[in-house]
Amino acid sequence: MRRLILVTGDQLDLDSQVLKRADQGLDAVWMAEVAEENTHVWCHKQRIAYFLASMRHFRNSLNTAGWKVHYHELTANPRNDRGNSLAEILTADLRRLAPSQVVVVQPGDLRVQSALQEACDQAGVSLTVESDDHFYCELSDFKQWAKGKKNLVLEYFYRWMRKQHRVLIDETDQPVGGDWNFDKDNRESFSKSGPQNIAAAMLFKPDSVTQGVIDLVATRFADHPGSLDQFVLPVTRKDALQLLQHFVAVHLPHFGTWQDAMWTDQHFLNHSRLSAALNIKLLNPRECVDAAISAWRAGDAPLNSVEGFVRQILGWREFVRGVYFQFMPAYASLNTLDQKRPVPSFFWDGRTDMNCVRHAMQNVLEHGYAHHIQRLMVLGNFAQLWGCDPYLFHEWHMAMYTDAIDWVSLPNALGMSQFADGGIVGTKPYCSSGNYINKMSNYCQGCRYDYRRRTGSDACPFTTLYWHFMDRHYDRLKDNGRLKFAMSNLRKLQSNSEEMRGIQLRAEELFGGLEEGRV
Repeated sequence: MRRLILVTGDQLDLDSQVLKRADQGLDAVWMAEVAEENTHVWCHKQRIAYFLASMRHFRNSLNTAGWKVHYHELTANPRNDRGNSLAEILTADLRRLAPSQVVVVQPGDLRVQSALQEACDQAGVSLTVESDDHFYCELSDFKQWAKGKKNLVLEYFYRWMRKQHRVLIDETDQPVGGDWNFDKDNRESFSKSGPQNIAAAMLFKPDSVTQGVIDLVATRFADHPGSLDQFVLPVTRKDALQLLQHFVAVHLPHFGTWQDAMWTDQHFLNHSRLSAALNIKLLNPRECVDAAISAWRAGDAPLNSVEGFVRQILGWREFVRGVYFQFMPAYASLNTLDQKRPVPSFFWDGRTDMNCVRHAMQNVLEHGYAHHIQRLMVLGNFAQLWGCDPYLFHEWHMAMYTDAIDWVSLPNALGMSQFADGGIVGTKPYCSSGNYINKMSNYCQGCRYDYRRRTGSDACPFTTLYWHFMDRHYDRLKDNGRLKFAMSNLRKLQSNSEEMRGIQLRAEELFGGLEEGRV
């Protein structure tokens, strides 16, 4: 064997450069399902099933294409495993197969890369880590863009990327439609009658391979959180392309305007649900962006929806990857606000009286998914107000979402959501009182808590803890220009000792109740 090509669970791309440059007669592919990869955080059953089913289908595609594949499957009985860790299993196979070289596309988790390097070092085989051409922006290009900048602002990166790749740019080098983004058009809430005529989401019925994985996970990982009852994800490239086509034709035209809105029992609304397939490389970001722009040019989708979708991929997705590789490994230990509480118990089981959190967690537990406002302004918001340790929140995020890979989870969870990086990703803490949730959803209707109240036993935990959060971090946040209005209101509250004492007492009551799992 000349080379052994390692394919990790987030690199399921038949068009990968390492496969294109390989020789099927001389090289072989190595893949492994490893127990540790499903237990180093307490993974949601659907997340485990998603990775394993996608990997097995990809293995089958490689076999069909004529590749020799060395593949390790997990079974229902842990005693049948050839090892528990990636390094352990790979080390044994390197000695058995004796390749002259090992090659892998840049893994999306530096922990995984370290494990692969450890195995190769132990076996005395060189490891080559190839750049990942799945992304628009090379890591070296991001480093050059970031060089000398005091702050890395997404908006400026996004504009640079638009120009670099000629995306939604006219012949005068200006943005089509005259604006770089259409956020002002994409913040509408539903009327009292709720969302109208939401088209059904495209769901995929498990085939025999996927059903075998579901049965395995149900047996071996029975004590893990979440449900397998509604496993409807695309686990092949063919299915992922169908989901992309369905989104562009059916949901994209209505996506933009209400992309920040939430509604009871509406799990998907018009969101694309493409992130999981993108992050394990069943889809390429270029084909997603191109499909959306083609719909706009054909008059089938409005510019505000298309630009909003493009910004999530060409802007945000590329930006957080750049941040991850630019600042790791030190980034993982950042905790600017020095928050140290554990993840609330109801983030694992959804048992809480807070209506908004309960509905968001229902989505997570049933689907391993929540759209970006549920993630950021309900679950992430609450974790921040509660004072959750940001790395523990990231580990929860990694465990519970099917689309979570370290490179995308860490900057989103620790940075954007919890402001633990002090402003590298987000320029202010993304937190709010219950008023925002009431404005953007119907969750507050029928909730036992009153979103308008800061004090008293029926005060909304979001509202109380928002002002408690602002007060306890006042010195750190008082000069943040984007919090000027909030700080002005806080100072008015601080001048009323009775009101602030009521907030403090209610917060202490909530902290005690949260620690006992009864809020």
